[in-house]
Amino acid sequence: MSHKVIIPIGPYHPLQEEPEFFRLYVEGEKVVDIDIVIGYNHRGIEELAEDKHYDQVTFLVERICGICSSSHPFAFVLAVEDLLKTQVPERAHYIRMIVDELQRLHSHLLWLGLAGHFIGYNTVWMWAWRYREPVLDLFEQISGNRNNYAMMKVGGVRRDIKPEDLPTIKKQIDKLIPVLDMFKGAITDDPVIKARLKGVGVLTREQVLDFGALGPTARASGVDIDVRRDEPYAMYSSIKWSVITQKDGDVFAKTMVRILEMYESINIIRQCLVKMKKGPIDANVTDLIPGEGIGRVEAPRGECFHYIKSDGTNRPVRHKIRAPSFMNVATNKVSCVGGTISDAAITLGAVDPCYCCTERTAVIAKTTNTKIMNGWDLIKLCQEKTHKLLHKLEK
Repeated sequence: MSHKVIIPIGPYHPLQEEPEFFRLYVEGEKVVDIDIVIGYNHRGIEELAEDKHYDQVTFLVERICGICSSSHPFAFVLAVEDLLKTQVPERAHYIRMIVDELQRLHSHLLWLGLAGHFIGYNTVWMWAWRYREPVLDLFEQISGNRNNYAMMKVGGVRRDIKPEDLPTIKKQIDKLIPVLDMFKGAITDDPVIKARLKGVGVLTREQVLDFGALGPTARASGVDIDVRRDEPYAMYSSIKWSVITQKDGDVFAKTMVRILEMYESINIIRQCLVKMKKGPIDANVTDLIPGEGIGRVEAPRGECFHYIKSDGTNRPVRHKIRAPSFMNVATNKVSCVGGTISDAAITLGAVDPCYCCTERTAVIAKTTNTKIMNGWDLIKLCQEKTHKLLHKLEK
């Protein structure tokens, strides 16, 4: 008779960048079930947004995720512009796209390095993070920051790209092509990597559709979706590029999707640099009206969605955010099951999870389904618990 053993991964684990708890049920080395426990990193961003004016919110949502920190402000300003029916200057659109595609390069290189680290291939980790540095240098040159770029604003962008910076941008992204060739060759030709990643953490096309998975997680299973093409924003409809898909749905396929997407990001940036003409970068929005708006962007992990409801004042009445990891993390319920314990960590990491993007906390009464605590109540509970713990330590 088989005997199930529980193995915890998290909430603090060396192969997880942020706290999240996965309870693995195993029989021998085989994972037969998994519980996903969230709620360790909730910061109440939506509640905070409703107490800030619209321009402040762009800085707040930029801090939802440190890796893809332009995706959330991009989606937010698109939501407000949808509400106001704002016509954003063309040059601002191209600058937004350049920043967003540089961010995709940064994010995918960071994930590739971590993936190498997860399987003990630390050479890939060192290479990926080394070649990520010039991308961060470009961010610093364009925005003044290597992270949290503060470029997005309702109606356009806060900073222009200087003409003298264009050759540097082109030179640095061109240098990435042989680097990507090296990574692609190393991964496709290495029998050890293939043995470690192929057939591991498989997510079928049907399972992607059942869970509503997004981004590279979905495209690796043959689901051909991308907001940039399907619901074009900015100037993506004027750019020639391809949506990358694979069919196997395993960790190897997810790796290849991200590598090949970086080639497309370079292709998009090159075209933006050519097509971007001189002109204004801001529509100078001053008036707000009551109504609703939505903004959708293709973040490195998949569709990032923001909803705004306005009453005509300078603060949103409701701000709803859905990050891609909120959908993708749940797929571990099926992709981890059937694999071994040693495969679980890389499978969990294969969706490129961002837990601080994902967290949602609400305290409700089960019988009436009504909210019984707000953000301040939760803060008060945390403070009380901290005082109790300190009191015990003093004893």
